Amino acid sequence: MGIEMDQVDQTILRLLMKNARMPYLEIARECGISGAAIHQRVKKLTDTGVIRGTRLEVDPKSLGFDVCAFIGIQLQEVAMHSTTVATLRAVPEVVECFFLTGRYNILIKVYCRDNEHLMHTIFDRILTVPGITTTETFISLSESFSRQVSVEDGVVADTE
Repeated sequence: MGIEMDQVDQTILRLLMKNARMPYLEIARECGISGAAIHQRVKKLTDTGVIRGTRLEVDPKSLGFDVCAFIGIQLQEVAMHSTTVATLRAVPEVVECFFLTGRYNILIKVYCRDNEHLMHTIFDRILTVPGITTTETFISLSESFSRQVSVEDGVVADTE
């Protein structure tokens, strides 16, 4: 269940999702309120967990990571989830990790330099994790789009 947000909160989020480095005074002008009010509202949104932080997004390909893959992982026992995730967190190629329902218990997203690097990541790092019984790898040919969730009325907000 989300928190109650008014139009100003939604505008602040929409602007920050588009550009997390946007100056608060510029946001204040867009919203028609003071810079101090923007600071207070951003603090409230952060304190309530709506805003989880800001981050710099880097294009993996520009750093030489040309292969993006998703790997479905089956565990020997679901009870091994926490220790498996802790071990996967230490693998630098793993950038996202999800606990799932369905055929796989875990889905990870990895970035590798090339197919050989991917193969070594799978065989030398992932399949050596205790409790992992099966994996299935899906190589991404391209990312069609990526976006954040919407801050208003169920319409997804583009952040491209």
